[in-house]
Amino acid sequence: MTADQQAATAKRKGEHIRICLQEQVNSVGIETGLERYRFKHNALPELSFHEVSLETEWFGKRLGAPLLVSSMTGGTDEAGAINRRLAVAAEARGWAIGLGSMRAAIEQEKLAASFSVRKDAPTVPVIANIGAVQLNYGFGADSCRRAVEIAEADALVLHLNSMQEIFQPEGDTDFRGLLSAIKQICRSLDLPVGVKEVGWGIDADTAAALHEAGVAFIDAAGAGGTSWSQVEKFRSSDPLRRHAAEAFADWGIPTAESVIEIRERLPNAKIIASGGLRSGVDAAKAIALGADLAGYGRVLLPQAANGNSLTSQELLLQQFERIEFELRTAMFGIGAGTITQLRQTKRLNRI
Repeated sequence: MTADQQAATAKRKGEHIRICLQEQVNSVGIETGLERYRFKHNALPELSFHEVSLETEWFGKRLGAPLLVSSMTGGTDEAGAINRRLAVAAEARGWAIGLGSMRAAIEQEKLAASFSVRKDAPTVPVIANIGAVQLNYGFGADSCRRAVEIAEADALVLHLNSMQEIFQPEGDTDFRGLLSAIKQICRSLDLPVGVKEVGWGIDADTAAALHEAGVAFIDAAGAGGTSWSQVEKFRSSDPLRRHAAEAFADWGIPTAESVIEIRERLPNAKIIASGGLRSGVDAAKAIALGADLAGYGRVLLPQAANGNSLTSQELLLQQFERIEFELRTAMFGIGAGTITQLRQTKRLNRI
């Protein structure tokens, strides 16, 4: 990678953080679908609130709650600081944590530190991350292993972001043959390899093909939260792409719909629900609809990006605690004392 390319990568990462914090980058005209569901209240839950347990496990690792810090960032000093703050909070609360795209660290070793969070999250699952399309641009099993090594990760996720790449000024848009390439990575690595979208969802047919290829978990990452065509619109100097991005502001499969589709087709698959989740009630709905974990991304970013002060870290931790409290309260409100009981509830109704 040339010095100019290195500078461009750092600039892009910084712009993504700034835009996500300062601009309106939510999907427009489409919601997560979770708003279409409501729990039927149980006035007599026959539970002690303090006995409601959020504990679960993910590929054999214990989690304090079925919650995930979704992949967001890395590759700059600022991004590294954000990842470390998120890792500290995840470790304190027992959440899994996913890292942003690690392509920059593979191409430029000095950027690896921004993804090195194991010392801050020694016991919780850490998920390394590579863009699946990079498998068509020189990356292979060795690159994926290197990402896992840098993060000291328990799993790897390959992200699918075809629509983002179209609108990204420097986007990689050759998605031919990726299913075969993903299958090869699943066979080559000796740890779980998952696939995630970045905010447009995964349908049942695609999920089934990925599962058949050996993918160990699927992150639906549906529509209704951050739209990366909207994010890239703010970076583009191309009038055509800036204008065209508006036509895709409501593109994608809503998160709830994606989770339901995948679970119906793949009853035994491990599924993460992310994309627009904001509260613990959203997590409860997503799990009742079929997810194993619920992931939170941009909603955590403002506190995570808010400096190095102890107060900022405390506020981030309080946000984690609030989401957990909301999840636990929703479970108490329907009489579900465990995550297994929440998954099996009949008290979530479409409205």
